[in-house]
Amino acid sequence: MRNWFSRGALAALGALISAGAATAACTAPEPPPATARPVKPPLPAKPACLDAKGGCPGWEAYSYNDAIKAYNAEAGAFRPLAEAYVKALNAYVKASGDYAQCEVKALQ
Repeated sequence: MRNWFSRGALAALGALISAGAATAACTAPEPPPATARPVKPPLPAKPACLDAKGGCPGWEAYSYNDAIKAYNAEAGAFRPLAEAYVKALNAYVKASGDYAQCEVKALQ
């Protein structure tokens, strides 16, 4: 039986296929590190006297008010960190979609 391709044609075809495989390599994205995830500050404990009929004594009400002010300051510092982390997560989601499309194209 006779070969359809000469040796030179087969070598050229092999080089073309391997070159296509090299250009079709897809880079898998990396998620943002879990250590970069900011921790939301905990709400201060609400004193039981706050819901009582007589209310809280002055010192306890002032202490709780100070704790709420401190929480608001911590929450204000937390917000930009959380937004940056969400931005990194969204970039990872986009890169994952791009990677999946690259793999699909590599199979075609």
